[in-house]
Amino acid sequence: MAKFELKLPKMGESVAEATITNWLKNVGEKIEADEAVLEIATDKVDSEVPSEVSGTLTEILFQVNDVVKVGQTIAIIETEGDTSVSELAKQSVAPEPVSEALPTPVAVAEVAKTVEVAKEAVAPVDFKSSDKFYSPLVKNIATAEGISLAELETITGSGKDGRVAKEDILNYIQNRGSQSAVKPKTENQQPITENRQSITQAVPVSVNGGDEIIEMDRMRKLIAGYMVASVQTSAHVQSFIEVDVTNIVKWRDRVKTAFEKREGEKLTFTPIFMEAVAKALKDFPGLNISVDGDYIIKRKNINLGMAAALPNGNLIVPVIKNADQLNLVGMAKAVNDLGNRAKAGKLKPDDTQGGTYTVTNVGTFGSVFGTPIINQPQVGILALGAIRKVPAVIETPEGDFIGIRQKMFLSHSYDHRVVDGALGGSFVKRVADYLEAFDVNREY
Repeated sequence: MAKFELKLPKMGESVAEATITNWLKNVGEKIEADEAVLEIATDKVDSEVPSEVSGTLTEILFQVNDVVKVGQTIAIIETEGDTSVSELAKQSVAPEPVSEALPTPVAVAEVAKTVEVAKEAVAPVDFKSSDKFYSPLVKNIATAEGISLAELETITGSGKDGRVAKEDILNYIQNRGSQSAVKPKTENQQPITENRQSITQAVPVSVNGGDEIIEMDRMRKLIAGYMVASVQTSAHVQSFIEVDVTNIVKWRDRVKTAFEKREGEKLTFTPIFMEAVAKALKDFPGLNISVDGDYIIKRKNINLGMAAALPNGNLIVPVIKNADQLNLVGMAKAVNDLGNRAKAGKLKPDDTQGGTYTVTNVGTFGSVFGTPIINQPQVGILALGAIRKVPAVIETPEGDFIGIRQKMFLSHSYDHRVVDGALGGSFVKRVADYLEAFDVNREY
């Protein structure tokens, strides 16, 4: 007999920890290879952790609601055979992915220079001097918000052994404006608590006898936190433009049956719109960026987030990686795959990571246009309105006349800290130009 250490697997480039939400197996139960043992939740999606071996579950090391770091042993499985524990442990840890392209010496020098400047501007927090455990995510949030170690240690944790979880520090930050502690400021910078108007202070709510009180589920709490944080972080500005998509509607109606027969995929309007957005982002890379304090990060890849409504009413944003490199068929397959897996709850944590710009289709619910909230740390989000038949003036060499056209609104929300009206308006106009210039004779 041998013992196998089941570890929390690597779930994405930026995922450092997960919360255990449910154990699917009890101690003493038999487990088959690739059978799910427990369910976990990251800050984006829920997923299952399968066993890599067949055997009997002999020990559970963490309980429901415990926060576990990637690579930590979460359970012990007793297996048949003579394989040593150390060898099995080595087998259970997936090798780190190797980057396809090594950074150039110039890029390394630039990164080093940026790091040195950042070190001079902000004194790092020495977490090693504390006896308490803080997850990488909590440390990153504390550093970004300027929370000192002394201040961090005053936060009451809800995790195992009083550990500070992500929700604990986010709740602390939201209510921080009413507390005496403020962020340390650097030269020529005012404390955020002096400039930011708190919108999270508790307001008394009267409850009548017939009212029903329902606690938010975990995902809704996370969404609420993200939305409030985004509004408090970015200076939201909107630009709107009306687009004539008559040619697109006619082309899709003509080819959708043949497309599905040949490719085995339904052809919706979404991949056509995504294709235009990806092209516009190549033209205006100033929208394909992120903001990190006083620094702007220009993203190399164009990864389009696709906001999707879940059956339970919540929202999730899976990401189409390298969207600018996909043709229409590839885009349709990516859109359908992510959409279907989102509805079925089968998304992997990595499916929601790395987005550089987001598109949301408010027209699905009949909305003509909307003012979406930016998906941090991105700087823009585009809302697609409903396509409607409307009377419009049509210009021809013989003169103008009134005709019925298929039109829709594009609503562009962008971060006015780094994106001015000229750039934000030009970008959404370029998307509209690509859609209106759609070739009705193109092959898919």
